[in-house]
Amino acid sequence: MTISRSDALVVFGVTGDLAHKMIFPALYAMVKRGTLKVPVIGVAFPNWSLERLHRRVTDSIKRAGGIDDERAFNRLLSLLKYVSGDYNDSGTFAAIKTALGSARCPAYYLAIPPSLFETVIKGLGAAKLSENARVIVEKPFGRDLASARALNRVARSVFPEDSIFRIDHFLGKEAIMNILYFRFANSFLEPIWNRNYVASVQITLSEDFGVGKRGAFYETAGCLRDVIQNHLFQIVALLSMEPPSGRDFGAVHDEQAKVFKAMRPLKAADMVRGQYAGYRDEADVAKRSDVETFCALRLFIDSWRWDGVPWYLRSGKYLAETATEILVELKPPPQKLFADATSATARNNYLRFRLSPNSAVGLAARVKLAGQDFIGEQKELYLLEEQPGEEAPYDRLLSDAMAGDGALFIREDAVEAAWTVVNSVLKKHPKVRPYKRGGWGPKEADAMIAADGGWHNPSGTNPAE
Repeated sequence: MTISRSDALVVFGVTGDLAHKMIFPALYAMVKRGTLKVPVIGVAFPNWSLERLHRRVTDSIKRAGGIDDERAFNRLLSLLKYVSGDYNDSGTFAAIKTALGSARCPAYYLAIPPSLFETVIKGLGAAKLSENARVIVEKPFGRDLASARALNRVARSVFPEDSIFRIDHFLGKEAIMNILYFRFANSFLEPIWNRNYVASVQITLSEDFGVGKRGAFYETAGCLRDVIQNHLFQIVALLSMEPPSGRDFGAVHDEQAKVFKAMRPLKAADMVRGQYAGYRDEADVAKRSDVETFCALRLFIDSWRWDGVPWYLRSGKYLAETATEILVELKPPPQKLFADATSATARNNYLRFRLSPNSAVGLAARVKLAGQDFIGEQKELYLLEEQPGEEAPYDRLLSDAMAGDGALFIREDAVEAAWTVVNSVLKKHPKVRPYKRGGWGPKEADAMIAADGGWHNPSGTNPAE
């Protein structure tokens, strides 16, 4: 049995970009809040000195916002140790064991390429370093159903399921957590949150930049694997799940897994793949690449609550805005009593969740304009705005994993069920459609949703205005 809190953190891949951009600032924040007081052992192949690792950490934190607490910063440096070695060498794991010293319940964080997950997990098992330990695995967890199942088998052969923390930083965002709270903390929503009143749901995660230096990675992944199968599917699960039987994270995970299992497997006709102009000229990208930098899906959940309701998901690079929004559009009233209700351009009442770059929840309703005519306009009631002082995703998730709190992590059956939904279209899919930079993707994606009122395009203004 594991104890309640890990007494050491081992970070594999400590010299990499993920550690530099995300992990070091998170560790610094954890020290400032008093939630990190245990040794942090960095592991990587380069033969670095501890002083060089200190310089790397210093540079990371300065770039992330600066050092505003010298005492906490020096405390973080004092917690650091470094082990250099090849992950295929048993001597590396012997050195980790030595560095752990008296620690008996470590957490191992795999901030490494997915191709190395199996090697490291097996190495930990062979060195008998897995007892009373936890392993934190960075996404992507597999690249299709078969590889996810194989990786789950390896992980479960060394660690019990409740000691495996599959991390998706998206789930650590305050705005994502607010979806779950908003749904089940408010009584007015439940009566209309079903197929009888919801016409459609659409989710957009857009970025106004390209792949940058990640061309080699994107050639192996693409938008469907990189964003939709994990980030957007998790949002769908939070929006569509049934009320959990209790507040424990196991009950929440049960309902999330049921959603993935109820999702209808995708067909080629359910998706549009796009590629921004100039992608094939990016570094490390094939000249004839068919990898998608944009993907739009039409998804159905075959459950009592959501039968027949289309869920539209899209994500892409070099789009008009960097934003993430959800629009839950309601069905119109059964009778069109007023003249303006027949307008072809009028959007129905809706609920809007803005997740980034700022956080908001809006409810749109029509109100009458002054005068004798029964003509109105849609106005949005603004319910929530960004809250200061919230934890960054990696800060929260690493703290939770070390405490053994799995609420914001992904369970084995949910991972495999999500891959089952997309598995058939990973190879048998339509060719990519070119699209210009700065727009909203290929026109074929607009045709997909035309019958349901078209896409809501996130912007800096309220869509009701």
